[in-house]
Amino acid sequence: MKKKYSLVGFSGTFGPLHIGHKQLFRKAFEVSKKVMVGITDDSMTIKKVCAELIAPYSERKEAIISFLKEIGNLENVIFIKLTDVYGPSIEDSGLEALILSKETSYMGEKINEIRKERNLKPLDYVTVDLILAKDGKRISSTRIRKKEIDPDGNVLE
Repeated sequence: MKKKYSLVGFSGTFGPLHIGHKQLFRKAFEVSKKVMVGITDDSMTIKKVCAELIAPYSERKEAIISFLKEIGNLENVIFIKLTDVYGPSIEDSGLEALILSKETSYMGEKINEIRKERNLKPLDYVTVDLILAKDGKRISSTRIRKKEIDPDGNVLE
């Protein structure tokens, strides 16, 4: 089946990996042959809520690799260690589109502003709906680290 894009990308801390992240991966593979995934370097996690509970970069990457093996797409991923919020999205990196959640769609606009300043073609956006936990609130790694929910969105008591 022909895919719309050759290379799409998205990024995150993935600390921990949850069903919302997995939905981003599934959407990315639905529309593209290859996916560039940026994982934040440990230096970028220190100011996050419950930062002490965020696994090191190598463990977060390993969790993603395990998931990608499960869904049979590991060979179609390019991993990037992010040391800034933009990574290769503001360079001529071959990206054609960004996979964004409704929560991160503002980043697409910001990235394309920078790309325009650099005379680079704007990137398309593929927006994925947020997944809600069983309590009707959004699933996030922060909520998981705070022990409000588990990675599947079940409420913890």
